[in-house]
Amino acid sequence: MDSRIRENIRPGTRVAIVQKQDQPTGRLTEGIVAEILTNSPTHPRGIKVRLQTGEVGRVQIIGE
Repeated sequence: MDSRIRENIRPGTRVAIVQKQDQPTGRLTEGIVAEILTNSPTHPRGIKVRLQTGEVGRVQIIGE
């Protein structure tokens, strides 16, 4: 699934995000989506979400 399309992501979905401070290295953080922060239907760098752990970043990979 394309991580740049908002409708592909729902609260409760397992994802891997890149946090702002990890963008230069590309380090990914895995977790469960608690809240979708991007309002537009698409975003070229990935949809911004908040994980259940409170971490915020842009979705790079959508899990099952």
